[in-house]
Amino acid sequence: MFKEKLNTLDIVHCSLFTALIAIGAFIKIMIPLGVFEVTFSLQLLFSLLAGIVLGSKKGFISVLIYLTIGLIGIPIFAHGGGLAYILRPTFGFLIGFAFSALLAGRFREKFGKATFTKLLFACFIGEMAYYLCGLVYYFVSFNYILSNGMSIGLVELISVWFLSTVGPDFILCIIAANIGNRLLPILNKIKCNKGE
Repeated sequence: MFKEKLNTLDIVHCSLFTALIAIGAFIKIMIPLGVFEVTFSLQLLFSLLAGIVLGSKKGFISVLIYLTIGLIGIPIFAHGGGLAYILRPTFGFLIGFAFSALLAGRFREKFGKATFTKLLFACFIGEMAYYLCGLVYYFVSFNYILSNGMSIGLVELISVWFLSTVGPDFILCIIAANIGNRLLPILNKIKCNKGE
């Protein structure tokens, strides 16, 4: 999927966004919904920005590095870290960050010249990819792997894990598109000055 090699500057950019996503995990609000507690954080904002600013390849890699660091035990996820995180039904939302960066970046690349509207659409696609990964993983994990006699229906799944945060997350899409719209012309100018 990714053929070109990363240079030193690319690695620095990816590392920067990996750090921002980790910081975003700690800027969070816990939303109690009955027996569930939904976390709203800034991780999606920085994942989307990684995709639209760095592009699909480097944005995706930034999130993969973040996931790898968290899974080896460094507590940079919203509720800790470690390999056991894979067993949490909400782990699919972490996977969703990678695909949100990938798809937001891919759509931004396809659109050519970036405008706020195009970037917002790319971020919205990324947001939906994030929710699709999270909801499917949660449903399968909660109902068929970790059920312990409990289950969650589609209506409850959608109302708790989608409707409770999709609005605030769309606001993050607007913020990401706005920041991207301001940053991309500056980054393109820097590239032109360097003769890239």
